[in-house]
Amino acid sequence: MASSSTSSIHKSFKYDVFLSFRGEDTRKNFVDHLYSALQQKSIYTYKDDERIKKGKMISDELIGSIEDSKFYIIVFSKNYASSSWCLDELVKIMECHKTNEHTAYPVFYDVEPTEVRHQKGAVGKAFAKHENEEAAGKWRRVLKEAADLAGWELKNTDDGHEARFIQKIIEEISLDLRSINFNVDEKLVGMETRIKDVLSSLETGFDDVQMIGIKGMGGAGKTTLARAVFNQISFQFEGKSFVENVREVSNSSLSGLNSLQNQVLADVLNDHCINISSVYDGKNMMKKRMQGRKVLVVLDDVDHIEQLEALAGERNWFKPGSTIIITTRDEQVLVAHGVKLICNVSLLSDKEAIFLFNRYAFGREIPIQGYEHLSGQVVRYAAGLPLTVRVLGSFLCGKNEPEWMDVLERLKKIPLLETLKKLELSYIGLEEDYKEIFLDIACILKGSPKELIIKVLQSCGFHARNGLRVLEQKSLITIHYNSDDDEYVGMHDHIEEMGRNIVRRSHPDEPNKHSRLWISNEIKDILVNDQGTEATRSLTFHTLKFNLEVIMKGLRKMKELRFLDVSVEATYESKSVRIPLNRKFNKVSPYFPNAVRYLSWNGYPFSSLPKTFQANNLVSLVMAHSSIAQLWEGGDTKDDTPCSVDESLEVVPLADVTGVPKATKQWAHKITEEPSDQVLDQKYNEVQKLVYQSAQNHQIGF
Repeated sequence: MASSSTSSIHKSFKYDVFLSFRGEDTRKNFVDHLYSALQQKSIYTYKDDERIKKGKMISDELIGSIEDSKFYIIVFSKNYASSSWCLDELVKIMECHKTNEHTAYPVFYDVEPTEVRHQKGAVGKAFAKHENEEAAGKWRRVLKEAADLAGWELKNTDDGHEARFIQKIIEEISLDLRSINFNVDEKLVGMETRIKDVLSSLETGFDDVQMIGIKGMGGAGKTTLARAVFNQISFQFEGKSFVENVREVSNSSLSGLNSLQNQVLADVLNDHCINISSVYDGKNMMKKRMQGRKVLVVLDDVDHIEQLEALAGERNWFKPGSTIIITTRDEQVLVAHGVKLICNVSLLSDKEAIFLFNRYAFGREIPIQGYEHLSGQVVRYAAGLPLTVRVLGSFLCGKNEPEWMDVLERLKKIPLLETLKKLELSYIGLEEDYKEIFLDIACILKGSPKELIIKVLQSCGFHARNGLRVLEQKSLITIHYNSDDDEYVGMHDHIEEMGRNIVRRSHPDEPNKHSRLWISNEIKDILVNDQGTEATRSLTFHTLKFNLEVIMKGLRKMKELRFLDVSVEATYESKSVRIPLNRKFNKVSPYFPNAVRYLSWNGYPFSSLPKTFQANNLVSLVMAHSSIAQLWEGGDTKDDTPCSVDESLEVVPLADVTGVPKATKQWAHKITEEPSDQVLDQKYNEVQKLVYQSAQNHQIGF
């Protein structure tokens, strides 16, 4: 059984900092200000109560607090060495410091390091009372050891300005804590490189107000990255606020945005009595109150421009040096708000995904023996998406091998619900026509050339170019280039899975009621049993062997079908050219849905399109490898129909194809017998050039 046990590499401490000081010297001034500054930076600090210092021996409570603190700040003042309590405290501190689990820092408040090191001057005078005590030698030794440590001296730092001096101490401690906290979270796999990418983007012009966007698909780790960056740099700012779930909170009620404004102001100003009554008042107050502080604000999961207008309306709301980090799935929100710096969150590499999965599934860096292959299958399914890796790792933790195998089999049919819910938020926010475009790509067009997808979608009545741009900005699709620099449309496997699930989930056991059909076995069953319905809008069907007349007949009930892509692959191949071996049909089936707008039939076996096919809506006609001799049965002409004839078995003069619009007629050669490879290559290339030229001139669909 896969074990869930873990071992902690780093010890955790109750306190970040322990303050050691002489109360009568510094409790009500320097130490009080230092403690307040530490608290404001959320550095959990132990400062003893005056009442517990009773008697000559330090209490067990105090010893426990020293042992349970990571850092020690020892404030040396003129009378520090006069207190046996402080000196015993220092002995324990230095004992812990030597274990390498703790770090001590001396602060020389109104004395010099040499005075502490050699007990001279004011320190020597204070220590004189202990000369005859048994512990005097031990106390002298720890005073010297502490004075030799790297620390801070007030008079040599910022000309003795206490406020700046304290800020310097806070920054140093924050840096140390940042490093420790980052290392403790061993499940932040691959985050260091991504953090550096964001920070490097912020370096240029950092004295100005910086707005940076972190963009990526749902579950990609945007929030995790923003939180990690926030933790790394927040100590540099005078005020900070991490606002989670902006989309969810702002949409949950009419006062959602107003409550977020209250949160930002309360966090940044450290004033939780603020109560804004309206978004308008909130904008005015934020502009008025935030200008005086250098702040760090993270706005997580923004999905609408009005959210940014309410929470970070203009750069002049903030003091120079402030930084606003915005995470979103929608790049257009950032563009519309004038955000110039945009970082795309990269998915996990295979190595990172495996490492992260092992952390959640096994609590260690490598899988348990016997689970290596199964772990690889899970990671491949996750396809670099951190959310899926974490969810599956946690779910499989502690399960045995048969249970793992059952989970993997289930995932082949039933998508992971938690991932789908997260991803579907991007789909829900789309306008209806963009939803249709998304579903067509997810179910049918993913992986196709961008220009082909645009032609298909435009044929179906969509504003395709803008639609693809919207989907890309919302991280639902990607545009990538092949080796020839041609653009192709891609989509993450889980987003594709999400889109297909949307189509199937209303009628999971009745595919004939789905709006898109792409699974060959389901399509065959629907066509053979004549179960087509008006619900189907798009259908793609590629098969090796099938009764072509059954296909035609089975389409008759799909009256709202707008996209039809059929390919019969019974071919003989010579080099790169396919010679279809389809038998010829003299009889034309009467069944073609009149709603079809894009019709592509690779290997169309009939000599013409059916006369009953009105083609009133037809925009693009693609008949590769077809046996077509005239477009319309009976020789009719429909001049409004653009067509493309390429890679045909019967390569004929388009002038001889009755019904082709005159503008597209070009000469071609008719092959009457099986050609040689050389002749075929020559004629194929000639026809391709002619068809391409015709298509370019008359915007014919391919």
